[in-house]
Amino acid sequence: MITDDVRKQYTATIGIECHVQLKTATKLFDAVGNDAREAEPNTLIGPLSFGLPGALPVLNKEALHLAMRAAFALGTVPQKYSYFERKHYFYPDLPMGYQISQLHHPIIVGGSVTVDVDGEPATIRVNRVQMEADAGKSTHPAGKDYSLVDFNRAGTPLLEIVSEPDMHSAAVAKAYVRELYLRMRYADVSDCNLYYGNMRFDVNVSVSKTDEYGTRTETKNINSFRAVEKTVEYEITRQIEVLEKGEKVVQETRGWDDVKQRTFTQRTKENAEDYRYMPDPDIPPIELSDDMIETVRTEMPVLPDEWRLRLITLGLDKSAMELLLEADLDDPEISYLALIEEVIADKDFAKALANFFVNFEIPLRHADGTSLNAALTNQGRLHVYRSVYDLQKAGKLSSTTAKTLLGHIFAADQQIQDVEALAKQHNLIQESDEGELAKIVTKVLEENPKAAEDVKAGETKAIGFLVGQIMKHSQGRANPALAQALIKKQLGI
Repeated sequence: MITDDVRKQYTATIGIECHVQLKTATKLFDAVGNDAREAEPNTLIGPLSFGLPGALPVLNKEALHLAMRAAFALGTVPQKYSYFERKHYFYPDLPMGYQISQLHHPIIVGGSVTVDVDGEPATIRVNRVQMEADAGKSTHPAGKDYSLVDFNRAGTPLLEIVSEPDMHSAAVAKAYVRELYLRMRYADVSDCNLYYGNMRFDVNVSVSKTDEYGTRTETKNINSFRAVEKTVEYEITRQIEVLEKGEKVVQETRGWDDVKQRTFTQRTKENAEDYRYMPDPDIPPIELSDDMIETVRTEMPVLPDEWRLRLITLGLDKSAMELLLEADLDDPEISYLALIEEVIADKDFAKALANFFVNFEIPLRHADGTSLNAALTNQGRLHVYRSVYDLQKAGKLSSTTAKTLLGHIFAADQQIQDVEALAKQHNLIQESDEGELAKIVTKVLEENPKAAEDVKAGETKAIGFLVGQIMKHSQGRANPALAQALIKKQLGI
């Protein structure tokens, strides 16, 4: 067991390579379908998938377009000049004997991602982003003496985002990969479906007591943010334990076992592999004009950082903003952010609308088996929330009755024009008639003499109890502020 004092003597250094599948209709160099999620093995294949002699690659123009969008999403611009290379290695799922990739002149150089962890900003620089064609997939059936190869993914267009080793904790690593996910989704570069491997992470970790980097390990093909975090935590602890025993950390490739929550050795790697990169003679270099770059710049949507800047003006906390950012991706037709943006000039209502989304609608939509009002359009929703907000502001609805009213509206199957009439129909309008409420207060004070005496003695909890009793007697319709004022008035305080 490593103590905290020992752990503090070491600095962890983390770098991450992220593979993002571009959302093109066809593969990077072959006119074959690119959606292999539910496809039968070896059904999305073409001449290049098998490396057939004479098969020539032709670059997918849309893949290049999406790569250019990714550059802006990472805070930089695409390179005017880039080219493809052949990365040579031999494996059964790579019949050409090389992977078409980029190294010396990739499509993106530089960029950065800034994340916030516990109120502390951390900026992770991007070293480069290269376009490449994916390999096929080998499987090794348990208990069998053979392997199977599926070439459906062979030629799938990928971006490999290579970070600088700027991360020093598992929490920052997790925040970084989540931010990459948000940026690639908002830029509409990729579906980033982690389950189907549209986004995968290779995590490099080393620890050292000095300014020099320690020996690193690389844990490959991680497919969740939490697994990235747990991989880093495990590797930091494991490597410190190895060094504290006087042993050496082995440079190797490791895998992540999600069941056992630990990494395991896949293969050792004494030295960097020589892939014998060479320019691909069959693919012309990519040369982008200023006009092409500017066209892509102007089409870019609002990205997560800009949304945060807009939302923070409303005084929303970080968790609410992040929930809205993710929910807008999960429910793109619901337009949470677009509706907030539509009313953002009215800061008070915009904040209330955001809180309605965070505390009511998003949880309701994500609840299992919940059927919502299909007739309620986005503008209809905006009308409903504005009406409920106005009723609350006028003191006619409490936060509890507002939520109850919204529940009735979303359970209906029609547009709701008169929200106040519906509130009256369900007996939800808050009782603000001082005379009627005074009668309820008198009754509650008579039924709870000890609590009344406690209030006179200055015990604040007791007044909350009495207000609760008044709400109970009024079936939740009493105005809490008026009830509290009447309690004090009747008790002479």
